[in-house]
Amino acid sequence: MNSGLDGVIVADTAMSEVDGEAGRLIVRGHTVEELVATCGFEGVAALLWDGFAQGGGDERAVREGFASARGRAFAEVPKLLQAAKGLTPVEGLRVGLGMLADSELMPHHYLVCGALPVFLAALLRTSEGKSALAPDPTLSTAQDLLRMIRGQRADAVFEQALDAYLATIADHGFNASTFTARVVASTHAGLISSVLAGLCALKGPLHGGAPGPVLDMFDEIGSLERASAWFDDAFSKGTTLMGFGHRIYKVRDPRADVLKNTVATLPQTAGRLAFAVEVEKSAIAALRRYKPGRRLDTNVEYYTALLLEALEIPRSAFTALFAVGRSAGWCAHIFEQEKGGRIIRPQSNYVGPRPITWGGSPRR
Repeated sequence: MNSGLDGVIVADTAMSEVDGEAGRLIVRGHTVEELVATCGFEGVAALLWDGFAQGGGDERAVREGFASARGRAFAEVPKLLQAAKGLTPVEGLRVGLGMLADSELMPHHYLVCGALPVFLAALLRTSEGKSALAPDPTLSTAQDLLRMIRGQRADAVFEQALDAYLATIADHGFNASTFTARVVASTHAGLISSVLAGLCALKGPLHGGAPGPVLDMFDEIGSLERASAWFDDAFSKGTTLMGFGHRIYKVRDPRADVLKNTVATLPQTAGRLAFAVEVEKSAIAALRRYKPGRRLDTNVEYYTALLLEALEIPRSAFTALFAVGRSAGWCAHIFEQEKGGRIIRPQSNYVGPRPITWGGSPRR
């Protein structure tokens, strides 16, 4: 038995392969590098759903479905804002998804993927004392999400960067949130409940909470001259480095370079990117010194932090924004599980006491 199910194959999937030895991510037969170069978020969703759901294989249909769903979701925003007062963005998304009924006539995969960006933008706008903006059905998910957050259209290069991010993170094997969604889907609880379960798993800091702390690390380091000493101090205290290491990848996470290259396309990021690259070198060197028996390298969260910072997304919303992109993958895995999977019901190895004979009267 492997703790954390390390290395355990629990199912076949046609969605994605995470090759940890080669540092490669394949989504429905395409490398992540190819997908981001040729597809936007809607295109990746269409690819993931091909053969499983309405809109599968048809990017235009997915874009139209998402646009319609954003409009439907906006009707729920007043109730969401009332119910989500004082909550974090990801907690607010949890409340919002809980408001979506299984009786909805709109295809639920469209509804979920359309609702999350609308809910997130509304939560962020109102947290700043501004009014939530209605969605624009003529725009893509990335374009409309940035517009609803900022109050106006962003430059195309920023819209393209967000689109690349959403496409990059849309699916990634049987990670904790995806597996959680599949477990719930195996009970035939329905897509909305299954996605909600995945979102709850993502909320945990060991799964979805690292990009913000990467920026906190940058803030603490301050200057390149302090980087090496900062890492020495961190390791002496047993501090976990955010943005490094991965359960599956034994080499560099391929998504890290995809997002690093995306950051490089944005204006006024050269200095921050150069700083991050040098800090990364110091971190890798420290990991080699202090953990010589383990291969820990840069993961997706390191350059995610830099990209979302450049897009002016608040750190508190990083996990919630991740959910917007990952929702397409959650839906795909839910479809796959419902189509061919039995209820997921593993067994445990009991290590408690054996049956005990009580003296006297039975306990009540």
